[in-house]
Parts: sequence; structure tokens; C-alpha cells
Amino acid sequence: MTQTSENVTWLTQEAYNKLKDELAHLTGPARTEIAAKIAAAREEGDLRENGGYHAAKEEQGKQELRVRQLTQLLENAKVGTPPATDGEVAPGMVVTIAFDGDEDDTLTFLLASREYASSEIETYSPQSPLGSGVMGHKVGEDAEYELPNGKKASVTILKAEPYNG
Repeated sequence: MTQTSENVTWLTQEAYNKLKDELAHLTGPARTEIAAKIAAAREEGDLRENGGYHAAKEEQGKQELRVRQLTQLLENAKVGTPPATDGEVAPGMVVTIAFDGDEDDTLTFLLASREYASSEIETYSPQSPLGSGVMGHKVGEDAEYELPNGKKASVTILKAEPYNG
């Protein structure tokens, strides 16, 4: 099955292994632990006024949401280095843009899933307004994206290179 670059998440082997380990923990020991908390709280009696029970159920809900997120992410993940491109912006690329064509007002970021984020470089999701606005554009081209206030902003693509971090 061919996947479009929009729903593929590029991950390093290290990031993939870390997420896979987190999923294994959440679907194994963590599920057992939360089930035990719920059972213990249930034995305390009246569930309507049982704060421990409600807290444990809320924690279980958050945990199961994370399991679904990780499962979907790992199903669409590609491990390795994204293919080199001819300067076209795609997920897994480090992109440098100039706001309104002003080469003194620039931003360099990694276009990738938030799961790929690191403290080394700012990360924007391909689904974010800026990410989707620059996606598919080539170096030298102008791109537009929508600001939170509904106005449009224009940027010029200065660089787009595969991420090697």
C-alpha cells in the first residue's frame, strides 16, 4: 500500500524503539496497575463519592487515548532517513523560511510529527498551519498559511534539507 507523505511519520530507529517500548508498557504493566487501582477503589464502597475511583478511571482514559495515539503513529511510521529531495518541502526536512520575504526575519524548523520533537530544533507538524502551508513547495517559492486570527501570512522557502539528527 502506498502512503502519501501526509500520513507518514519519519522516525529514527531510536525514536521508534522508544515509542514501541512505551506502547508495550502501557498495554502491559500499566494496564494491570490501573486495573488494580480501580478494583481497590471500587472496594471502598459508594462510587459516587469515591475520588480515588474517579481519578483512576480518568487516568485509565488518558492512558487508553495514548495507546490509540501510539498505535496509529507506529502503524504509519517509516524508520530511517527520509529520502533526499530536490529542495521540495516534505516531512523529515529541516526547513528555513523568511517571513514576508524578509531574509533577516527567518525561522528554521523540523517538519515532522511532535513525537519526533527534540530540544535541538523547533518542530512543526505537517498538519499545523505553517507545516501544511509550506508542504510541497520548493526552495525559492513563496507559500501562504493561515494565522490563528484568520489572516494569511506569506513566507519564502530559503532551505529544505533532510534532517540528520
